[in-house]
Amino acid sequence: MRIQLSDHFTYRRLLRFTLPSIVMMVFTSLYSIADGAFVSNCVSSNALSAINIMLPLCMIASSFGFMLGTGGSAIVAKTLGEGNPALARRYFTMLVFAVIALSGIVSSVSILFMRPIAYLLGASDLLIEDCVAYGTIQMYGNVLFMLQVMFQSFLIVAEKPKIGLWLTVAAGLTDIALDYLFIYVWDWGIAGAAWSNIIGCAVGSIVPLIYFLLPNDSLLRLTKTEFYPKILLKSCTNGSSEMVSSLSASLVMFLLNLQMMRFIGEDGVAAITVIMYVDFAFASAALGFCMGAAPVVGYHYGAQNHEELHNVFRKCLVILLTAGLCITVTAELLADMAAGLFVSANPSLREMTAYGFRAYAPVYLIFWVNIFGSSFFTALSNGKLSALISFLRTMVFQAGMILLLPQIFGLDGVWAAIVAAEFLTACLITIPLLMKQKKVYGY
Repeated sequence: MRIQLSDHFTYRRLLRFTLPSIVMMVFTSLYSIADGAFVSNCVSSNALSAINIMLPLCMIASSFGFMLGTGGSAIVAKTLGEGNPALARRYFTMLVFAVIALSGIVSSVSILFMRPIAYLLGASDLLIEDCVAYGTIQMYGNVLFMLQVMFQSFLIVAEKPKIGLWLTVAAGLTDIALDYLFIYVWDWGIAGAAWSNIIGCAVGSIVPLIYFLLPNDSLLRLTKTEFYPKILLKSCTNGSSEMVSSLSASLVMFLLNLQMMRFIGEDGVAAITVIMYVDFAFASAALGFCMGAAPVVGYHYGAQNHEELHNVFRKCLVILLTAGLCITVTAELLADMAAGLFVSANPSLREMTAYGFRAYAPVYLIFWVNIFGSSFFTALSNGKLSALISFLRTMVFQAGMILLLPQIFGLDGVWAAIVAAEFLTACLITIPLLMKQKKVYGY
């Protein structure tokens, strides 16, 4: 039976509705891990370090897709909840055109200045050529990635999360198959990883573009539209938390790379790269759940159904708390195996990576609070509070802890920095905001 945004959500119904988004994000993380594993084992650990150094650029460039996808989908869901589907479709169409235009501008500028950008991000002379090659190819396909992440949000609003799931699976399988062909068989090196990623993104972006262009039975489709400057601005401000998250996560990754380069060198960057790959896999379940639940929150807020809003809010907290406990235990148990997947040929690097991940694992006890808080306020169309959580979480607490703790505890301070930042953000910012705003929004 088809689950609609207007339904009453039990635990079972909420999990069924968000499951495609959860699996979609987990699968996305798994094919990202496959990229890293192929590069590390078939090219070199230095090539893996080069990918990580260029990752902040890719995150910054794609942040516009996240911003307009999450911020715009909340507005479209709210408009649907207000009973105006025709206007919601026009908003949706305008936002798709906006993403395409922005991606062209960002990619062109990035390609033009790729070499100085790579040095600015911390590339050494040993890594610079790999960094430039990987970054340039990724920017060629940036429009595909931006559309892919945007459509993931809007397929949920359209009540078609399963389509988003199957597209992500297809994109991931395409990426993994081409990793094998380009890197292992044809020996394209780091360029093979970039091209396989772009072609995979094409599956996840072009297919939904065609779906929304053609007549369909979903709540959304591409139609004639006009320029709505206020809605575009509102989408940007409402989704600013996701953009802030991407931008500040880029800064965090940059600082982590600098610290690891200072303490250990290229191997240190490889170790933190492995931990971030595995972290994405473990965190993706919570990210997917929040992505799937956000349109439900936005719809019932738009419909002013406060009873159901309270119901969904409470159930989200219980589900995420349970998931956080399970993920923490699993991360501690699988740390050595996860490290071995990437750096099995280097015993000392494997041991250091496994140790670092065990020290990092307690983050999963609390990280979901901040992810949910930011996503929840975005769904309520309160981009200011959502952005505040994201900004303080990353630009203040994470960046601050990465700079401070290594000065006191050395390398152990690098492993513990993100854990300390997540706890501080949850206790000082997110939880107080959620408690203070509950009467305002009726959740």
